[in-house]
Amino acid sequence: MGSPGSVSGEVRVIYEQYHRYALAARYAFGRRVLDLTGGAGQGSALLAASAAELVRPGPRTGEFGAGQFGVITCFDLAGQDAEPDELVRVVRERLAPGGLFFAATPDTLATGTPRSGGGLTEPAFRALLGGSFRHVTVLRQHVAVGSVLTGDREHGPVLSQQLRHAGTWSAGPGAPHTHLVGIASDEPVEPPAAATLLDPDETLLAAAAEGAAEPLRTEIERLTSGRAGGPPARRLIERYRPRRRAPEGPVAVSTSDEPLVTIVIPVHGQWSYTRRCLRSIEDSGAQVPFEVVVVDDASPDDSAAQLAASPGVRLVRTPENTGFGGAVNLGAAQARGELLVLLNNDTEVRPGWLDALTGVVRGDESVGLAGAKLVYPDGRLQECGGIVFADGSAANYGHGDDPDDPRYQGVRDVDYCSGAAIAVRRDLWERLGGFDERYSPAYYEDTDLAFAVRDAGYRVVVVPDAVVVHHEGVSHGTDITRGTKRFQEINRTVFAEKWAAALAEQTDPGTTLWVARQRTPGRPPREAEFVLVADVVVPAPDRDSGSVRMRALLDELVALGHRVVFCPMHDAPRQPYLDQLRRAGVTVLPDPATREQFLHEAGGRIRLALLSRPTVAWHLADRLRICAPRARIVFDTVDLHFVRLAREAELVERLGGAPETSAMLHHRARLYRELELALVRACDRTLVVSEAERDLLAELAPGAPVEVLSNVHSPGPPASPAGRPGVLFVGSFEHAPNRDAAHWLAGEIWPLVRRERPDAVLDVVGHDPTDELRALDGHGVRFRGWVPDLAALYGTARLSVAPLRFGAGVKGKVGESLAAGVPVVGTTLAFEGMRLRHAAEVLVGDKAEEIAAGILSLLTDDELWLRLSRAGQDAVAAQFGPEAARATLTGLLG
Repeated sequence: MGSPGSVSGEVRVIYEQYHRYALAARYAFGRRVLDLTGGAGQGSALLAASAAELVRPGPRTGEFGAGQFGVITCFDLAGQDAEPDELVRVVRERLAPGGLFFAATPDTLATGTPRSGGGLTEPAFRALLGGSFRHVTVLRQHVAVGSVLTGDREHGPVLSQQLRHAGTWSAGPGAPHTHLVGIASDEPVEPPAAATLLDPDETLLAAAAEGAAEPLRTEIERLTSGRAGGPPARRLIERYRPRRRAPEGPVAVSTSDEPLVTIVIPVHGQWSYTRRCLRSIEDSGAQVPFEVVVVDDASPDDSAAQLAASPGVRLVRTPENTGFGGAVNLGAAQARGELLVLLNNDTEVRPGWLDALTGVVRGDESVGLAGAKLVYPDGRLQECGGIVFADGSAANYGHGDDPDDPRYQGVRDVDYCSGAAIAVRRDLWERLGGFDERYSPAYYEDTDLAFAVRDAGYRVVVVPDAVVVHHEGVSHGTDITRGTKRFQEINRTVFAEKWAAALAEQTDPGTTLWVARQRTPGRPPREAEFVLVADVVVPAPDRDSGSVRMRALLDELVALGHRVVFCPMHDAPRQPYLDQLRRAGVTVLPDPATREQFLHEAGGRIRLALLSRPTVAWHLADRLRICAPRARIVFDTVDLHFVRLAREAELVERLGGAPETSAMLHHRARLYRELELALVRACDRTLVVSEAERDLLAELAPGAPVEVLSNVHSPGPPASPAGRPGVLFVGSFEHAPNRDAAHWLAGEIWPLVRRERPDAVLDVVGHDPTDELRALDGHGVRFRGWVPDLAALYGTARLSVAPLRFGAGVKGKVGESLAAGVPVVGTTLAFEGMRLRHAAEVLVGDKAEEIAAGILSLLTDDELWLRLSRAGQDAVAAQFGPEAARATLTGLLG
């Protein structure tokens, strides 16, 4: 055993397993849990303390219990007597919807362990989990002796450093690791950026120092060993997955008699690959109805016979080999679906691929062709959309990179997508005549098709959520000088002659990939430009009104046909909001290194830089002047921070608060005033959310161009007062004005309402309310916490209340409520800059008694309710509809 200053092998194993169990226990609360690790030590006890039920392997195969599990753990994946891919497939079947799978394995690259000794590389581990789950996070684990610094922030960057000694002590960046811990689910999961498990009393180290080897080894045995009956994972597979027929036999695919999609697969031999392709389609869990047409292009093996015996497969045979394009054309002629999906037989599709791919085409009439993200079997990226240069040469964007890199996550327009996995509208396919057979026997058919689709007025996009593993080179090899592969260069010349005019607008070979990677609809690639938007965090529209506005602006910029890049500056990216933004077509740069690379390589192509909030604008404005000299730099205030802080200081003084608090607020207000006015003068344009703030800046910074770009709301259908008993307050409690307003409402105003209406109920909605606010729960006040979708609450609310006593800008809670047809009672400040009148569109009061009276009026007077509801929706449509934001953004881009 080592000294207390070292970590022995026995102690290391215990720390590793305890930490994995502790991590899983955080997500296991109230769930049914299956622990395939098989141990019964204290690590497993951590799970049992949180889980509603913990099932551990017994000596017989039937002791796993019936039903599904919310969490399944397998923390010794490399030690199981079962193939990892088979285990993961069975785990997926046994997981309940939204369930989580936790797995761990040694990293063979980090430890230097050969694969035969157990373990996986990180790309292989990601590919293993990603083959069955839509959302995968991999954490790297290492046992360490050191120090931990913690703070009060729930989110923030993680700083990792290593202490080294080589004659002198030094601290370097990064953290080593030996093991990989994976968290996989079909639903988004917000994992920790980093996790620590501390042993503050050094209990295990002390035990090691005292030579207590036997108790440690006993605990290791309990942590890592299954009971009699063989490894638990193998017994689970034997129990719940019946033995299949011989691996090379026919395979059944569950298809539809009324398909919306026809999958066309050309085949020329290689039955084992075709079988795996069909098996993956069956296992992918597609929701869209589909059929499968396989064209056997004179296979030299028994592929045709195997396909004929495969239920669900429609077989088409050619008397002689026609080549890739001819075979696909023949199969497409048999299609019954409105969408065609062309799929190579040397592919294996991942869960959700078909729904993601076809959903983009069906959801946007401008899209004519969509391609999948292709990855190699070892997990490396093969292609996420293709680039075509002016000489007709092509490049696979992202080749060899990490497929989870932010650059490869958003739906975007591309020059072409590999025909290994593409979806195209069948009527468009027929109108274009399918694949041009001048490219027979293979290569450039897919590139030609993409150019033809675009020439017909449609878009070509890549869909990164549609992930397909491609065994590249199986059909034609990789040597471009021999066999069919030699036609790759021959057909480039054919393609260049046919599309000479279009190629003249493409970028030249050697153009930076940031510029070449994505097309802008309606603009030649040579004229590619970007819109850069930066804010503190990724917008979370279900959490705060600032995020609602920012997300609406991003969506409008995308709808206007621009290549939008978003930079969250001061916080870790949040899920699922990050993925939602990428799916909307926005490229997200979540870290400084990627941001700097973009500015260095593509800064000269930035047309507009929209910098939201003063700290962000101050950080980036000067840098952009250097890297993006052509960009119009716009300072988006969101609200004038110095006005809000000054008002908060005045309220503290008026309420008799601590003098040091008001002094601090006044000081911050002065600092922000200097900062914001400096930015107003330095930037090309400034955006404010209200006319009141525009008028104020006209006085303080005369001559500076200032425009109004307010919140964005789309009014819903007319509402009725019937069946609406509730009163609603909505606000993020991270924002000080909302905390104050909720406290005043629940503590002073609501008791006045309850005197007249003892049955009245106030719902207070917002994430992270303080303990002081929660203490006011009761007596008709319900703190609901965070509610992800407010539609149901607005559908039952009689009115909403906005009793704000300080703040600035336009209040999102007001516009959101009025858009839903729910009248609002609030203070003068709550309606600032919104041109809303008392008793015409809203009810206004600045004293507790006045607001209480307004609440009681709307609870009882249906005629007043209907008048304010209609007028409020009209006011929102006129001032805050999407058209107003679109017009302002168009002017900024002009």
